[in-house]
Amino acid sequence: MNRESGFFASLFDLSFSELVTVKVIKFLFVLAIIIAAVASVGYIVASFAHSAGAGVLVLIISPIIFLIYVIMARIWLEVLIVIFRISEDVRRISDRQDDKS
Repeated sequence: MNRESGFFASLFDLSFSELVTVKVIKFLFVLAIIIAAVASVGYIVASFAHSAGAGVLVLIISPIIFLIYVIMARIWLEVLIVIFRISEDVRRISDRQDDKS
């Protein structure tokens, strides 16, 4: 398949010659940030509903937990990208070896 094929062409590529994960990784990171933000706000609201002291404590701690979650999501997505880039590099090396034969 063409290296520059679109998302839907890659999605329905039954030979799996085009990888979709590389194309959706930005969306997954934005989704992780949104989920972390919504969860943080939810925890803050729930804590204030429980008691003012718990609400203040969670209000102080939740930004730290939010940042830790976003950092972890970023690291996992970067590891995923590295694995897929290694796969692409190995494929190119293999193609070059086939051309020399």
